[in-house]
Amino acid sequence: MNSTYDVIIIGGGIVGCCCAKYIAECGRKTLLLERQMIGGGTTASGMGHIVVLDDSESQFQLCRYSRDLWTEFAETNTEKIEWNRCGTLWVAADQEEMDAVKDRFTYYNSRGVNVEILDQKSITETEPNLKPGFLGGLLVPDDAVLYPPAAAKLFSKLAESYGAEIRQYTEVINTTSDGSVTLKDGSKIHADTIIIAAGYNSSDLITDLPVIKRKGHLVVTNRYPGMINHQIIELGYLKSAHSAAKESVAFNLHPCANGKIIIGSSRQFDNYSKDVNFDILGQMLNRCFEYMPKLKDLQAIRTWAGFRPATPDKTPYIGPCPGEDKIWAATGHEGFGITTSIATGKIISEMLDNIESSIPTAPYLPSRIMAGDAQNG
Repeated sequence: MNSTYDVIIIGGGIVGCCCAKYIAECGRKTLLLERQMIGGGTTASGMGHIVVLDDSESQFQLCRYSRDLWTEFAETNTEKIEWNRCGTLWVAADQEEMDAVKDRFTYYNSRGVNVEILDQKSITETEPNLKPGFLGGLLVPDDAVLYPPAAAKLFSKLAESYGAEIRQYTEVINTTSDGSVTLKDGSKIHADTIIIAAGYNSSDLITDLPVIKRKGHLVVTNRYPGMINHQIIELGYLKSAHSAAKESVAFNLHPCANGKIIIGSSRQFDNYSKDVNFDILGQMLNRCFEYMPKLKDLQAIRTWAGFRPATPDKTPYIGPCPGEDKIWAATGHEGFGITTSIATGKIISEMLDNIESSIPTAPYLPSRIMAGDAQNG
């Protein structure tokens, strides 16, 4: 028997769950379909940082808006999402990076983001387990970390409380421009709007929307309270994160609310195996040991690999697809999907209701890519 909804969301990661919560909250008949368990895919593989990044103005705007939303949400859900407002410390290894700290301070400060420059003495006092000799860094005290699967599940529960229907272990094999969704069992469901929030699988459902798998590795340690006080990242992280090279690593770690430490990060293109690549893992850990040698003494309890959904221009797709009135996208967030998930859900809901968002949305529209492809084709 066919069913009809106002909105069907395909993908039950943190982005899809945030979309479901905000859309259902506005009174629309909402269905979320997830082929595995809620928050069990890319969301479960992520670090969970809530951080303002500034690789581009559009990235900065989306991250800052989303961090503000997360901070407000965490006021009443701190324990449920394992929220830890630890702040981010960007470490400068040389004078060039220290100059970049000053530039970033000016950029953030002029836009109302709380930041502080640390000199060599201050950074040693702030994070005494860092290797001595770093020139300083930039502290962003309002950044935070959370536990992504818990956050996704909480948003799915909130969506249900507003009337949304959540179906796990339900695989979608096709969508059509008339609002039809075909499930693996052959049944069909219809909606006025279909939102593709399927991460790196999104291109299977919107063939003209390029989303690329980018593999990454993480390590989690046993509990070491007080070992580090902030999320700590090298200034070269963004160069690594957005490098065109097939492989890159960077020093990046943060303290979880339970005292464990998550260590990253690595990025690989053209590697689609879910298995841990011990060569790239070794490069990643050696990079981290250069910044914090005492990490060698910690006990690792788990190592894993996952895939990030990347886009050609390093900006997510949020909104309607050109020429497909009923097909929308909420995908391609790459390494900052946990941060920007909550803003993505709110923006999608606002777009559906023709409400102007708090930030400009044009940079995220799929039309910027799909229209260009159509013109080049």
